[in-house]
Amino acid sequence: MVKFQHIAAAFATATIAVLVSTSFASAEQGGRYWTPADTQPVLQRTTHERHHVAKPATATRQRSAVARMEAPAAPKTKEHRLILQVNSNDPPAMNLALNNATNVAQYFKDAGEKVKIEVVTFGPGLHMLREDTSPVKARIEEMALSMPEVSFKACGNTQEKMKKAENKDIPIVRQAEIVKSGVVRVMELQEMGWTYVKP
Repeated sequence: MVKFQHIAAAFATATIAVLVSTSFASAEQGGRYWTPADTQPVLQRTTHERHHVAKPATATRQRSAVARMEAPAAPKTKEHRLILQVNSNDPPAMNLALNNATNVAQYFKDAGEKVKIEVVTFGPGLHMLREDTSPVKARIEEMALSMPEVSFKACGNTQEKMKKAENKDIPIVRQAEIVKSGVVRVMELQEMGWTYVKP
């Protein structure tokens, strides 16, 4: 009798083991786990699919926001800046300075870039901007009308010295602006990153 009970228990254990292994094998082949009701896997799959769809959309929005934050700002167009110094009473040197200003202005206009050009005169070069002695007065008037990117600066210190030496007022062409010191003006512009050229 005891022997029969042992055989029955062994048979029951073997039967349970076969059923469990068959269920797992079936689940592996079907790609899903066995559940007692058919509705539960559908609900789980639907929930999972819905969650799966929502997640990439959220991730995309987050990536877009990060991309907007990290996107570099549109590069600003660089403005080029040039100082042309004239310090001699020499008509060819004055014309060379005006030629350089014209060529540089045209170059950057063609390139679609901005430029500022300042012609600074001091010492004997002040004659370039003197109303009564300038050999290039007509060119300066013409350039002031057609090239607003070019400006002219006259040294106030030089003007005062010429006034004392000549014992009369020293008139400056209306297209020019008087600065206290032409040399200091050149220094200040260079310190601000302007390019310096002496024709």
